[in-house]
Amino acid sequence: MPPSRRAFILFTAAAATGVTTAGASGTARASSLPGLTPLRIRTRSGTFDAVATGPRHGRKVLLLHGFPAFGVDWEHQLLGLAAAGYRAVAPDQRGYSPGVRPTRVADYHLDHPVADVRAIADSLGWGRFDLVGHDWGAAVAWVAAAKYSRRVRSLTAVSVPHLGAFAEALRTDPVQQEASKYMNFFRQPAPIPENVILAGGPPTLPAKYLERFSQPGALTAALNWYRANDFTGYEQKITIPTLFIASTKDPAVAPSGVHATKNWVTGPYRLEILDNIGHNIPTEAAEATTTLLLEHLTSVCP
Repeated sequence: MPPSRRAFILFTAAAATGVTTAGASGTARASSLPGLTPLRIRTRSGTFDAVATGPRHGRKVLLLHGFPAFGVDWEHQLLGLAAAGYRAVAPDQRGYSPGVRPTRVADYHLDHPVADVRAIADSLGWGRFDLVGHDWGAAVAWVAAAKYSRRVRSLTAVSVPHLGAFAEALRTDPVQQEASKYMNFFRQPAPIPENVILAGGPPTLPAKYLERFSQPGALTAALNWYRANDFTGYEQKITIPTLFIASTKDPAVAPSGVHATKNWVTGPYRLEILDNIGHNIPTEAAEATTTLLLEHLTSVCP
């Protein structure tokens, strides 16, 4: 789950076409980005900022971003889903939404963003829905799909393997251990990595991301996801139809965890590995990701 300069650049480009921040709140405004509507989702934990698209009566799809992205980074997939008649919502997750930004590291343990999935669905009035996640969003989605299998119709995980496979790779695979060393820097106590990043990196943040992560507590909240989690304790297998999209040039995920993920899914399972694509699959291979996602949703009965 590495910082991706490409993701930063793509978000900056989106911001230049109409996604801006509103003062200190950092609320994403998508009103001038064709087809996307800003949304605020109230839950017991606070209010999540989100972008939404598609007919309100359409089949429901929830998309979860990772680091350092926001909900709007799903733009291509959101618009593709809307064109196919789906109702799609992409929230800014815990810590990324100013209205849900607790200060304790423990509040970013995966159990909390997993519970957020259910709370967001409840607030939206969604009984059943399809779940999509990339990077940390994939980590959340794997756990939520297992825990809420009666409500999650299908799972599409991008880049990050099932956490059982990923944790095993971290324990036993030197390639994965090397690929995950960047997490040690992110896990240092605040404000050590924050000061380095905000002073110019690494990673280097383009201006629009820098503005958003410069808001009080924003970058610390994003890094607290790393501080709070070691990926262990999530061995429950997935029983619902699952698509896993991985890539051959991912610097953060070793092949061992990708190929072992099949052992953690008992329901219908499809693995797609994209050649010459890095970690940030939804933007680096936007069209392919959208096509695979729509194929997967179509294959799963409503």
